Amino acid sequence: MKSYQKLTTAVPQPAACWVEEEGSVPTPASRGKLAPWWVGSGLLVAAVLLSTVTVWVLRQVSGGWPGPTPPPKCLLIPESHRFDCYPERHVVVTQELCESRGCCFIESPLPAGGKQGVPWCFYPPDFPSYTLESLNQTALGMVGLLVRREKTYYPRDIEMLRLDVEFETDTRLHIKITDAANPRYEVPLEVPPVMKRAENPIYSLDFSRNPFGVLLRRKATGTVLLNTTVAPLIFADQFLQISTLLPSKFLYGLGEHRGTLLHSLDWSTLTLWARDVSPTESFNLYGAHPFCLVMEEGGDAHGVFLLNSNAMEVVLQPAPGLTWRTIGGVLDFYIFLGPDPNMVIQQYQQVIGFPAMPPLWALGFHLCRWGYGSSNETWQTVRAMRNYQIPQDAQWNDIDYMDGYRDFTFDPQKFASLPSLVEDLHKHRQRYVMILDPGISSTNPRGSYWPFDEGLRRGLFLNTTQGQPLIGQVWPGFTAFADFSNPDTHQWWLENLQHFHAHVPFDGLWIDMNEPSNFMDGSEDGCPPGELDSPPYTPAVLGDSLSAKTVCASAKQKASVHYNLHNLYGLMEAKATASALIQIRGKRPLVISRSTFPSQGRYSGHWLGDNRSQWKDMYYSIPGLLSFSLFSIPLVGADICGFSGSTSEELCTRWMQLGAFYPFARNHNTQNEKAQDPTVFSPAARTAMKDVLLIRYSLLPFLYTLFHRAHLQGDTVARPLFFEFPRDVATLGLDRQFLWGRSLLVTPVLEPGVDSVTGYFPRGVWYDFYTGSSVNSSGEMLKMSAPLEHLNLHVREGAILPTQKPGTTSEETRGNPLRLIVALSQSATAWGDLFWDDGESLDTFERGSYSYLVFNVTQNIFTSTVLHASAEATEVTIGTLSIFGVRKPPSKVLLNGQEKPFSYLDNEVLTVSDLGLSLSQGFSLQWL
Repeated sequence: MKSYQKLTTAVPQPAACWVEEEGSVPTPASRGKLAPWWVGSGLLVAAVLLSTVTVWVLRQVSGGWPGPTPPPKCLLIPESHRFDCYPERHVVVTQELCESRGCCFIESPLPAGGKQGVPWCFYPPDFPSYTLESLNQTALGMVGLLVRREKTYYPRDIEMLRLDVEFETDTRLHIKITDAANPRYEVPLEVPPVMKRAENPIYSLDFSRNPFGVLLRRKATGTVLLNTTVAPLIFADQFLQISTLLPSKFLYGLGEHRGTLLHSLDWSTLTLWARDVSPTESFNLYGAHPFCLVMEEGGDAHGVFLLNSNAMEVVLQPAPGLTWRTIGGVLDFYIFLGPDPNMVIQQYQQVIGFPAMPPLWALGFHLCRWGYGSSNETWQTVRAMRNYQIPQDAQWNDIDYMDGYRDFTFDPQKFASLPSLVEDLHKHRQRYVMILDPGISSTNPRGSYWPFDEGLRRGLFLNTTQGQPLIGQVWPGFTAFADFSNPDTHQWWLENLQHFHAHVPFDGLWIDMNEPSNFMDGSEDGCPPGELDSPPYTPAVLGDSLSAKTVCASAKQKASVHYNLHNLYGLMEAKATASALIQIRGKRPLVISRSTFPSQGRYSGHWLGDNRSQWKDMYYSIPGLLSFSLFSIPLVGADICGFSGSTSEELCTRWMQLGAFYPFARNHNTQNEKAQDPTVFSPAARTAMKDVLLIRYSLLPFLYTLFHRAHLQGDTVARPLFFEFPRDVATLGLDRQFLWGRSLLVTPVLEPGVDSVTGYFPRGVWYDFYTGSSVNSSGEMLKMSAPLEHLNLHVREGAILPTQKPGTTSEETRGNPLRLIVALSQSATAWGDLFWDDGESLDTFERGSYSYLVFNVTQNIFTSTVLHASAEATEVTIGTLSIFGVRKPPSKVLLNGQEKPFSYLDNEVLTVSDLGLSLSQGFSLQWL
C-alpha cells in the first residue's frame, strides 16, 4: 500500500505515485510518473524528519512514551495533520480501541475548558482506502470506478463506488461519488442541467490512483485547493467521510452556528442537524448549510458545496485541513473557483437558485412581540407608533393570537378585533404578518378541527414505522406533523390558509418551529430500535441523539425517511408557504422561516432565532447575517433588542441603530418582559430610534436595488468587508462592521457605556454619510465619535446612492422626491444604479414592468441614463443632487445646459436642489 501524499505539508511523500492530468485517460505507462508536487516538498520533508527525531530524543531523555513507542510511520505525522480515526464522542479512546481500527495512537495534552484537541487516535499513512481502478472520458468530464479491498470499521462498506466528474463551467467543477451498484438517497434539489463541457477551465484536476485522491489546482497561481490524499476515503452505508487540506486558514460559512464570521481551525467541529435551541456557541442550530468559502493567499477565493441533507459534521484542524463526515446519501461536491468572493457566491447561486425579489414593504420596519395578549393591545402599539410618527411597515403577532395555540385559528375573546386591526393596518398602507407552526393539534373532538381531520383523511402527516401518524408535543399539546415532502400537503396547506385569509387577510407568514421542533424526544412512544434512530455513528448533535427535541429519524415521509429529509423540513414548508401566498394574494410573498437549507432564499428570508437581550448577542448578529449572505438568503436579521431577557434603554438604542441596517429589520420580544418597541423609551432614546429608522427609509431605493441585484445575479446585500477588499488581509477577520452592497459602510457601537467606536477603513476615500466630509484612509483603524444618538455611516468613493425623503411607511416613502448622493473617487468619477417598479407585483423584471437607471460621473458631468422605463417612474421626481468631494468651488452649475442655483460648503460638498426632474427622463448636470 502506498503512503498518502500531501501537497503543501511537511509529510513524507511516497517513493512513487501517479496522477491523472485533467482530461487524460489512464494508461499503464503513467504508473510510476512522479507527482509534479512531490519534488518541491523535499526540504519540508527533511524538516519534519528532523523535528520528529528531535521529539523522539527528548521523549527518551524525559523518560520515554507513556506506553509502547508508537511506530515510526505514526511519529512522522505532525499533530496538526492527524486526522481523527475515532471521532465518537463520550468514548474514552484507549490504545486497544484505536489499534483495533488499524490506527495510530499517541496521547497528547488535553486543552483547557473541555475543548477538542489533537486526536489521540489517527490514521496512519498506509490505512486502507479506495483504489481508482479505471477512469474514462465522457462528454462532460470523466467517469471512474473506485474499489475498496479491505473493510473499514463501520458496517456495510460499499466496496465499489462510481466517480463522476463534470467540468460544468470554466469556474465550476462537479465531483460526485456514489454506490456503483445500487441507488442511494440524493437531495431532491433541482440543479441546472449541463449540456457541454467547459472549454477553458481555470482549474486543473489530477487524481492519485492508490490510494484514491483528488488534487485540484487553480491554474493561474498553482494553488492547491483540494488534496484529499491526506486521509482515507470512507464510504459505508451510514458513514461517509472525506478529508482535504486547505490552502489557507481563512474559512467561512458552514451554518447554522453562532460564532465569529471567520472560523477557528483549532480542532473545531461544526455539526449540521436542524435543531430548536436558543443560539449558543458550539451548538448545531436551526438550519443546515454545507457550503464554505475559503480565501486563498493573495486574495483569490473558492467555495465548496456538499449537496447532502443528512446529519453531518465538518471538522476543522490547524493543518489547515477539513473533514466532511455525513451519515447518509452521497458525496456530491460542487467547487466554485471565483476567483473573487463575490463571484464565488454568484456561482454557488447558479446551482441552488437566486433569491426571490421581496416586496418593498418587506424592507420596512417590522414590530412584534410574544405577549401582546390581545388584538386591542397590539392595535394600541401600532397607534402609539403612528402617534410618534415612527416608521413601521408591518405589525406581527406571535402564537398568542391563536385559539389554544392551534394553527389557522384566532382567540375569539382576546383577539376578537383582529380582523378590524388588519383592516386598519391596510387603510394606513401597513401590513400584517402572523406566525404558523407545522405541528397540527391532534386531540380535538373529531369534526371540530378541519386542519387535522382533513390532513388525517388525506394521509398528509409524518408516520411512524407502523404507518400511523407520529404524535409529538408542541404548543397546542399533542400534535401531528405536516409532511411537506408530499405535494398533496401543499394543496392542503393552501386550503387552510385560504380559509383563514377569508377572515384575517394577512400579508405575510412567519413559519417557526420547523426544524421540526418537538417538546418530546421522538414521539409520545419514543422511537423504535434500529439503525435510523440509533445509527452506527451519530454526529456531534446537541442532545447526542438524532431525535433530541425533534421527531424520530425513522419517521416515514412521502419522499423518503425523516433520517434523510430532516434538514429539508424548513425548506419544504417555505416552498409550500410561498406558493400559497402567491395564489392567495397574487403578489410577491413575504415568508420568514427559522429552519433553512440551500436554495431557501428562493422562497423565504430568515431571522436568527431566539436570541437574548445581551450585548454579545447584538455582536453575534453581524456574523450571523453575513453568513446568511454567503448562504444566498439575503433577507435576514436578528430580533432587534433581543428576544429573551430584559433589554436596557442603552442596549435597545444601540441595537435599533444596528438593526436599522439588517436587511430584514424586526424588533421582537418575548412574553413576561417589559415592552421594547420604540414608543416605550425616554424621549431621547425614542428620537434616536426614530431618526435611524428614517435613515433606513431614506435608503430604501438603494436597498431595494441591492435586492434586485441579488435576485438577478446573486450579489450579496449585507456584505463582509473582505468581499470588496479581498487582498487586504486586515479585512479577513472583520465582523463588527459590514457593508450594504459595495459602498455603504456601517460601524455600530457594540459595547455599553461608550461614546466612541473604532472601525477599520480600507484604503481609499470614505465620506461621512450625514455631512459628506471625507476621510482618506491608508487602510487603518479609526476612532470616531459615537454618542448614543449617532450611528456611524460612511460612503465609499466612486459610489452613487439613490435615496428618498423618508415617510412612515415604504408606500408613503416611494412617492417622495429622490436625493442622489454622489461620492466622487479620487479621479472624480462615480457610478450607481436604481431599480424601480411597483414594489409588489410578481415577476416585474421578467415581464419588463420596471425602470432601470444608471448614474455616472466623469469630468464634472453627472449623467442619468434610463436603460428601461415603466409607468411607475413617471410618478417620481429627482429633487436633489448632493456631490461629495468636489475639490474646487464651482462658478456655475448647468442642468441640461441651463444654469441652476447651487450651494457649496467648505467640506467640498456641492448641492443642487429643486431639480423637479421626472425619474423617467434622462438628464445631465455639469459643474464648472
